[in-house]
Amino acid sequence: MAKTIKTAPLDKKKDSKSEENNTWRVNKQHKIVLGSLLVLFSIALLFAFISFYIYGQQDQSAVDELTNRTETVHNWLGKFGAFLADLIVYKGFGLAAFIFVRLFFLSGIYMVLGISLRKLKNIWFWDLFVIIILSVLFGFFATSIPELGGTIGYELNLFLQDYIGKTGTLLILLFGLIIYVIFKIKISPEKIHSFFDNTKKEINADLATIPLNSTKNSVYNLEEFAVEEEEIDEIHLKTNGSQFEINKEALKPTISNSSDINRDPVVKPIAMEVTPVATPEIISNQADTFVIETAPEEDIIEENLASRLVADFGLFDPTLDLSNYKFPTLDLLKEYSTGGITINQEELEENKNRIVDTLRNYKIEIAQIKATVGPSVTLYEIVPEAGIRISKIKSLEDDIALSLSALGIRIIAPIPGKGTIGIEVPNKNPTMVSMKSVIGSAKFQEAEMELPIALGKTISNETFVVDLAKMPHLLMAGATGQGKSVGLNAVLTSLLYKKHPAEVKFVLVDPKKVELTLFNKIERHYLAKLPDMDDAIITDNAKVVNTLNSLCVEMDNRYSLLKDAMVRNIKEYNDKFKARKLNPENGHRFLPYIVLVVDEFADLIMTAGKEVEVPIARLAQLARAIGIHLIIATQRPSVNVITGLIKANFPARIAFRVTSKIDSRTILDTQGADQLIGRGDMLYTNGNDVVRVQCAFIDTPEVEKITEFIGSQKAYATAYLLPEFVGEESGINLDMDISDRDTLFREAAEIIVNAQQGSASLLQRKLKLGYNRAGRLIDQLEAAGIVGPFEGSKARSVNILDMSSLDQFFNNEQNN
Repeated sequence: MAKTIKTAPLDKKKDSKSEENNTWRVNKQHKIVLGSLLVLFSIALLFAFISFYIYGQQDQSAVDELTNRTETVHNWLGKFGAFLADLIVYKGFGLAAFIFVRLFFLSGIYMVLGISLRKLKNIWFWDLFVIIILSVLFGFFATSIPELGGTIGYELNLFLQDYIGKTGTLLILLFGLIIYVIFKIKISPEKIHSFFDNTKKEINADLATIPLNSTKNSVYNLEEFAVEEEEIDEIHLKTNGSQFEINKEALKPTISNSSDINRDPVVKPIAMEVTPVATPEIISNQADTFVIETAPEEDIIEENLASRLVADFGLFDPTLDLSNYKFPTLDLLKEYSTGGITINQEELEENKNRIVDTLRNYKIEIAQIKATVGPSVTLYEIVPEAGIRISKIKSLEDDIALSLSALGIRIIAPIPGKGTIGIEVPNKNPTMVSMKSVIGSAKFQEAEMELPIALGKTISNETFVVDLAKMPHLLMAGATGQGKSVGLNAVLTSLLYKKHPAEVKFVLVDPKKVELTLFNKIERHYLAKLPDMDDAIITDNAKVVNTLNSLCVEMDNRYSLLKDAMVRNIKEYNDKFKARKLNPENGHRFLPYIVLVVDEFADLIMTAGKEVEVPIARLAQLARAIGIHLIIATQRPSVNVITGLIKANFPARIAFRVTSKIDSRTILDTQGADQLIGRGDMLYTNGNDVVRVQCAFIDTPEVEKITEFIGSQKAYATAYLLPEFVGEESGINLDMDISDRDTLFREAAEIIVNAQQGSASLLQRKLKLGYNRAGRLIDQLEAAGIVGPFEGSKARSVNILDMSSLDQFFNNEQNN
């Protein structure tokens, strides 16, 4: 098995290399040759079209008899030019056919100069568009001259007039010209208005720069200095709205006739009004130079380039690959109730009286009591009289449960944020909360969260929606049959209804092999897997370790991308990538959220132990900033499964009904989960308050409908591929030298192949060996590839099926 895993990637590389060698690529020389051909062909078309309008009538007979070599033509490109001109101009688009010359010329120039051909798409589209519009337009106005509009323009014009008349045809042509002017030439009323405004400003500026006659002072600009021939006492530098007094000694080398300047002038201070300039200028007066420096504007230029990219191409949309993807509809979900809660007034009154009587028996008076009816539980809020100790009420939990004949009650003393004590009593006829009512609620539909999850409804009948991105990881625990798998389906369904396949990916681990198999249908939409895996849903515990380590590699890679982008979390990174501020050529890409779901964590801990706990702890500690979130479910919430290292990094926890208070404290760090009524009744905490929620119910047929609806749509080519993880070699690597093998090697191999069971104890019994020598033989058999790697308590697999294959194996070794 190990050998086949190693050789598979090598075969893929060889295949990819052979495919690359067989494919033909257009190199630079090919592009130059093809571009030159297009340029020359465009020039030939130009000569053929021009000569057609000069000699077209005379060459008409030659076009009809093209194969007759004795027929003479006057077209500058000969018979071929006469044929092309007749085909493209006369039978084609008329005078508009000259645009083809421009198209072929530009295509050739782009190829010769090595410019990206993507820009040609826009040019070809709009030129072909205007060719059709001009052809029909010439056919409309010059029906008597077919050479202007061509046969196509003439016939299209008649076709349009037959259906919408001349007026309608003219209006359609005008509309086509308007489209071309707006989208191609990009002329708008604002541009026309600004053009006239700029022209007016330029005229006024030119008038303002006309010099006035002056006898004493002269005006100096930044680029040129004019010196009067008479004596000058003061030199002024005039800038926009301000004047600076300049030292003339610094200006001597810059003036050609510096001998005419008085070397010892009397410099008088001048009064001036200084107005602030928009861009500050740094002026340095030195002995030999006069330098004007402006502040650098690199940052502004970068922002302008980024904004220009966004203006030209818009924000990057990661959903473009599946732009026609449709989210599941609410019709796929089943409504299990009318959506409302039936209030049994008699039951409420009876429970209230029993609570009051029970407390009164212990001399606890109540000042006020009110009831809040939920889907499965009713909350009775009581306000005790002054002087009553809360601990006294809390100690009467079992007595109140006995008087109410309830399955289990829960006392909240006090209710956080309120001055009351809560007593939660199960309803005799609980109402089922359907997934349809939760998904269709306004609270979920309008939730502005990164990863919204609709868990169910609270005691006050409000839809309970939380954000997985802020949890950031979720731990679910509860006894068998209390609703964990339904809760996982509710979590996954919430994300399927809210997030596009480009925005979130799931890594599903299902040791039970039956709970999450329905999601196989959306593998190429939402699931992520290792490159060498056949199924995206992991059911083999041995493959879980590689997947978890692969997620750790993905986490490290993502942190490197965040470091290069100088951001702190995945949301900032994706926003920056959408704004086209990160270059994909540098390895940057849009990062979807990754949600790891483990359905039975206790089974993984039993089989893999530390190999699973360490990567889980790493991901829980570090992965929240780069969008990898964990959801772990287990039915055995003991301390050796949910260790302190894991609990410390899972502040968000969901507890379904458990059998003991110890298990409740293990999950929630408080009791209460042992008093739940089951069937989706759960407690949720995120490190603060504990909220009681009735989990929404979604049945297997509903999940099947949703996955079929998604799976029937266009998908990606493959599932989202995680980085390949190459772990340490399993087993012990021994020297493959045949001379170092044990003398009983062949006999041991025959015993193993006959028994089809690889174990050291078998060799001990059959060959009457000690454990150490039998262990060495097993290691040598593994190194030779006869048996597989060590698999815990299981026997090693045997890679050779029969004795004939074994004989062939030894013969090959001797020949080599």
